[in-house]
Amino acid sequence: MSLSYESSGVNYDQLDAFKRACQKAAKTTAPLLAAHGYAEPTNTRGESCYLMEAADHFLAHVEEGLGTKNLVADAVYAATGKNFYREISIDTVATIVNDLVTCGALPISVAMHAAVGESAWFTDAARMEALVEGWAEGCRQAGAVWGGGETPTLRGIVHADAIVLAGSAIGKVEPKSQRITGDVRDGDAIVFLASSGVQTNGLSLCRLIASKLPQGYQTPIGHGDPRTYGEALLAPSVIYVKFVAECQKRAIKLNYVAHVTGHGWRKLMRLDEPFVYEITTPGEEPALFKFLREAGPIDLREAYATFNQGIGFAAYVSQENLASTLSAARDSGYTAWHAGTVRKQGDRKAVIIPSLGLEYDGSTLQVR
Repeated sequence: MSLSYESSGVNYDQLDAFKRACQKAAKTTAPLLAAHGYAEPTNTRGESCYLMEAADHFLAHVEEGLGTKNLVADAVYAATGKNFYREISIDTVATIVNDLVTCGALPISVAMHAAVGESAWFTDAARMEALVEGWAEGCRQAGAVWGGGETPTLRGIVHADAIVLAGSAIGKVEPKSQRITGDVRDGDAIVFLASSGVQTNGLSLCRLIASKLPQGYQTPIGHGDPRTYGEALLAPSVIYVKFVAECQKRAIKLNYVAHVTGHGWRKLMRLDEPFVYEITTPGEEPALFKFLREAGPIDLREAYATFNQGIGFAAYVSQENLASTLSAARDSGYTAWHAGTVRKQGDRKAVIIPSLGLEYDGSTLQVR
């Protein structure tokens, strides 16, 4: 029987209904910005990053969490003594700042929220120091200061042996012309930037699969990759701030960008306006995702609807900016390629991947 993300306890329809209710109620508070010299710009609700508009700049604000990836690190640490908390901390910063840059804001300050069930969690010095160093390294990669944080002890809510990692960031778009607005046109090119693996999404399903494997996280993933399952899952996420910053430096207009996390490749159609996103060069499926599909088993449609499948970030640019966008990405240290084309087909909204026989229509992504 094929596994799904819902079989691991995650139902996006239920989560998205709550998010839409929050957006509706939150919008009623927008007039309160006026007293602070700001206003809410159009089309910011439902995006990955919230913007506040002033006369000469936008402020950006994001709150994000790691999810359950640290439980994989805990299991590997207990079984092998290998400490991946530096990587886990980079992951948490990455999931925050990668959302922030989707509106064109560059991060200024990142704050940590580290909730534990018992304060004794911090007495493992090696683990604690790895967590601290990883957060600082993530901030360095993002070009942001580590601004502060909160470390609540939540006995009865958080398990005594666990930590819940999350955080927030503020950033700025200045000049205002650097805001990424969603000005997508028929014929725009789609550029993919590679991920390092699962990054921070789908870990509940990954953990479910581990529980069914005789060797658990010590299972070799094969397909030419020498790593164990646990090692592959715990590769630190890619931080994409340098790509957006380099495009701004070179005056390359990014019409829209998508941080490919929850909802897998369906996130490619996050923009409210209906377009068809035709992916003609999806790229080679990394070994980890081949392993996940076999070990689950997980069918192809579910895999691309849940995991990033090797793609962490996507940018939509005019054809005339395609070459310069690819150059900016590669010169910033990213693996990037021309993956497809945006099509305007009336009111149709979909992601199609012809070579894989996959299509996801707009009804499969309800984040607004």
